Amino acid sequence: MTEDDIRKAVAAERGEQADLLATLSPEQWDAPTLCEGWRVREVVAHTTMPFRASLGRMLLGLVRARGSFNRMADRHARHDAATMSPEMLLASLRDNVEHPWTPPGGGAAGALAHDVIHGLDITVGLGLGRRVPPERVAMVLAGIRPKNIAFFGTDLTGVRLQATDIDWSHGTGAPLRGPAQDLLLVVCGRRLPPGRLTGEPAARFSR
Repeated sequence: MTEDDIRKAVAAERGEQADLLATLSPEQWDAPTLCEGWRVREVVAHTTMPFRASLGRMLLGLVRARGSFNRMADRHARHDAATMSPEMLLASLRDNVEHPWTPPGGGAAGALAHDVIHGLDITVGLGLGRRVPPERVAMVLAGIRPKNIAFFGTDLTGVRLQATDIDWSHGTGAPLRGPAQDLLLVVCGRRLPPGRLTGEPAARFSR
């Protein structure tokens, strides 16, 4: 897998998300997602923020958030979601399908993970049937490290994640099975709707 392969996957993911977002009703834009406290509009404001925010705005936001990136990101997402219409947010995504942004220290793989995870926050949260291509999810899972799991505070003690659509597993213990995209959400600390996962630990990671 090359850098160019990942860049193409990023562009494809953004393009597909833009097409899906264009079909949402006003009520769906205001519906909750798996990202706690954020509606669809906040999630899209967050994923498109790097395309609009200058370095100065980011640094000022960090200072005002007393150095907390999460607090800064939440404030910016809420502000932009309140001041930008769904059409403006969608245009911000569509116009930047091939934008070269990468998260600090994350490279292109980090950008892909960012887009895939938050896209799932929306589609799974809304109960939509979109499936991210398994090979694209595999790219994201290939970059998962213990520090990533620690960042999300996910306790996977005694659990073995086992994907049912790609050759991927993680951990040891009682098997928790499901599509790779759902297990990615588990790794990221999301709680899924019932019935998406199978195995004895499923209840721990479901709503």
